[in-house]
Amino acid sequence: MNNKQDYDVIVVGGGNAALCAALTARENGARVMLLERAPEDERGGNSGFAGGGMRFVYNNQEEVYKLVPDLSAAEIANTDFRTYTEERYFDDMYRVTQYRTNPDLAEVMIKNSTEVMHWMRTQGVRFIPRYARQTPDVNGKFEFFSPPTLGVAGEGRGLVDALYAAAARAGVEVRYRALVQSLLHDDDGVHGVKVRIEGKTTELRAKSVVLACGGFESNAEWRTRYLGAGWDLAKVRGTRFNTGDGIRMALEIGAQPYGNWSSAHAVGWDLNAPPYGDIEVGDGFSKFSYPLGIMVNADGHRFLDEGADFFHMTYAKYGKVILAQPGQFAWQVFDAKVLDILGPLYRIKKMTKVRANTLEELADKLEGVNKPQFLKTVEQFNAAVMTDVPFAQSVRDGRGTHGLAVPKSNWAQAISDGPFEAYAVTCGITFTFGGLKITTQGEVVDTEDRPIPGLYAAGELVGGIFYFNYPGGSGLINGAVYGRIAGRNATK
Repeated sequence: MNNKQDYDVIVVGGGNAALCAALTARENGARVMLLERAPEDERGGNSGFAGGGMRFVYNNQEEVYKLVPDLSAAEIANTDFRTYTEERYFDDMYRVTQYRTNPDLAEVMIKNSTEVMHWMRTQGVRFIPRYARQTPDVNGKFEFFSPPTLGVAGEGRGLVDALYAAAARAGVEVRYRALVQSLLHDDDGVHGVKVRIEGKTTELRAKSVVLACGGFESNAEWRTRYLGAGWDLAKVRGTRFNTGDGIRMALEIGAQPYGNWSSAHAVGWDLNAPPYGDIEVGDGFSKFSYPLGIMVNADGHRFLDEGADFFHMTYAKYGKVILAQPGQFAWQVFDAKVLDILGPLYRIKKMTKVRANTLEELADKLEGVNKPQFLKTVEQFNAAVMTDVPFAQSVRDGRGTHGLAVPKSNWAQAISDGPFEAYAVTCGITFTFGGLKITTQGEVVDTEDRPIPGLYAAGELVGGIFYFNYPGGSGLINGAVYGRIAGRNATK
């Protein structure tokens, strides 16, 4: 380690946003130290557990081809990527956040989304079309009916490994098991950090510090304090190291709290998954094909609109709804008509699944569920399906229900044909939405809206971008865009 312990930029964190900040600062000639709290074999923060989807702007298919130049002629001929314009991206962001997203922060993210994809390719990140995750085969052709269109090869682990390899090539210094305890701060701003590395506490000084070390989703006490009662019972989809330290140390020197502190990205997650993410399974415990079936709680009732929208637009908010159910669990139920088109996450080895040839037999296997009410719920649902509207998975088909207290708006089909399958889910929290307020230049601001000299932030600990929900694939893009911005401006 450098005896003088002085750097141009110190980056606190070890995931996508942190690595993008470190690499960009290094590109701008800075001497960079990246401090990762986790040991090396658990490095990468939540990014290592991500599904790898990237939501970015593209106005024609040729723009997609530039990002996946190894597509074969047959793949190009048999795939319709459609388009995803800035206008659609803005519409999706505003709609799912109930028009609360900070428009300036959202605009920067959206307008830089394509550029950051190309930059990541120069760092060795490889993208592939998300065929298995998203696209049904329509008339012999794959149609991408909803972003994210592309994902990282190797998903989150592939992203993390590629960016760490780029950091090594670029000469970014990395320290693992580095728990940053506080910021070195005076009236002139931030000048470094106090950190315990491999059990030894020291001070590292720098011209600027970038905080990119995640939210507080792995802190059960903070979850209960800010998200509410019951959130201490949620499972954590990702890293055990995101306990809110970056947010805490910034607030201690007067940074402004900002955003949706009472909400989080939370999904349907296998009921018997471990309390924290399993790096070998990654995103595999997620169960996202619920629009094709129904979900019931312990009382045997449906409790949400499974077909409100494509799953990319609802999955991040439905974990919260599942957590509020009796016993904090639900069962996703499907019949034979859709078993072949359930997503690949329904075919992993580790999952809580039951199968039966009849509904009566299935009801006996739904542990914890009121059997008579479940059978009644299915009967009522089947009778309410609008059978005169054709089923079409690739669009919001309008095939809903009528007369139910809890409607299903699209993709409604009777649960009538055996064999039947059901999957038990609970709430898996990914990241929290409340955090620090930044400018569009990545500067952390104080409670008087003035930038704190020498302090920048990016990624999941930034508030004000996501509220209640988020469009799938925008989290990694957000971290990469603002990581780049913070890393660049931290060198000035």
